[in-house]
Amino acid sequence: MGSAGDLFPFLALALALRARGHRVSFLAPEQHGPWVRPTGLPFTGLPADEAVLRDPDLWHPTRGFGVVWRATRPAMARIVPFVAALPQHESCTLLVHPLALPEADLCRAVHPGVKVAAAYLAPANLMTVHDPLLVGPWRVPAWVPLAARRAFWRWVGRRFIDPVALADVNAARTAHGLTPVPSLMDWIASVPDLSLTLFPDWFAPTQPDWPQPLVRGDFPLFDPNADATLAADLQAFLQAGPAPLVFTHGTGNTQATAYFRHACAAATRLGRRAVFLTPHRDQVPADLPPTMLWQDYVPLRALLPQAAALVHHGGIGTTAEALRAGTPQLVVPLAHDQFDNGARVTALGVGASLPAGRLDERRLVRALGGLLAVSGLDERTRAVTRRFEPGAGIDGMCEALEFSPSFRAD
Repeated sequence: MGSAGDLFPFLALALALRARGHRVSFLAPEQHGPWVRPTGLPFTGLPADEAVLRDPDLWHPTRGFGVVWRATRPAMARIVPFVAALPQHESCTLLVHPLALPEADLCRAVHPGVKVAAAYLAPANLMTVHDPLLVGPWRVPAWVPLAARRAFWRWVGRRFIDPVALADVNAARTAHGLTPVPSLMDWIASVPDLSLTLFPDWFAPTQPDWPQPLVRGDFPLFDPNADATLAADLQAFLQAGPAPLVFTHGTGNTQATAYFRHACAAATRLGRRAVFLTPHRDQVPADLPPTMLWQDYVPLRALLPQAAALVHHGGIGTTAEALRAGTPQLVVPLAHDQFDNGARVTALGVGASLPAGRLDERRLVRALGGLLAVSGLDERTRAVTRRFEPGAGIDGMCEALEFSPSFRAD
């Protein structure tokens, strides 16, 4: 589900499980087929209407969940019949995105003995009453007592989650002879037999109210073109002057025209070279000067070590790539987990955050100028880079799926 940044961690895990001798089937939006099929993994394309990318509420801090939920229902409806068609005598483990947990639970009714593992891409996907606690762009003050925070989350569930999702979930449960659930947020964390974090504890320490059993992983970063070189025009641009600022606002964002306009103006005022990354050329000013370059797609792993800073939306995949590369980041979050990711980058001392709702040329110039002038920034970014241990997180997650006493997958 989601963008390429959401897909790649699951692809990394799937390939690691296959390498360990497991038979793996991969279900994802049909649009992601070009990433998955070259790996040789059996791929089932799920329906995904790209018109959702043009919905202005997709990036709204509170209404975005409803857009995502409604957009993913046709795909989720394919999961249960897929599992029902698998040989009943074989053990089956579902490793799923949290939004697929309701359907994963239904699979237990059609394939007895199925095990469910939830893979959480970002800390904000795990509800907690503990700090740092952000709801969209709003931070809950540290002095607010835990009882009040629990009451607040119950209100969030009643106000924003249940009206959107609960009727769908309970209709499907009733159709499978299962008892309806009273609240989605209270119930969904109890569905998986095992929960995995696709991010390390140094990025987000384990909270007391996160689901158990819980296995802490690492960022399972994946590059589909690990050996690819940068395009000739980009290489020439990088060699022609100082390290540029890199601006992106997510491959799935079709509503970033104002963002790139402010980015172009800010880079000009700062006297900086810039690279703009988006598959939608019409979002970038048409008359770019020679000090600026547009690219539709560039592997961040190859580009970021040559960048002065990355300005981005705060998607967890992009955030992790910048942390690995040791590139300072300015996170400009829109919705979903992005505000929390930006707060964690800031807490690590390797970046800053400026909510997209407050973005303009003046604020962007001030934020970037302040970030690049911070003392000790290079040392902190290099220290974070050293925390990445290739393969360690993926190996640990695979071992948990195979050998945990409370969770056994053959």
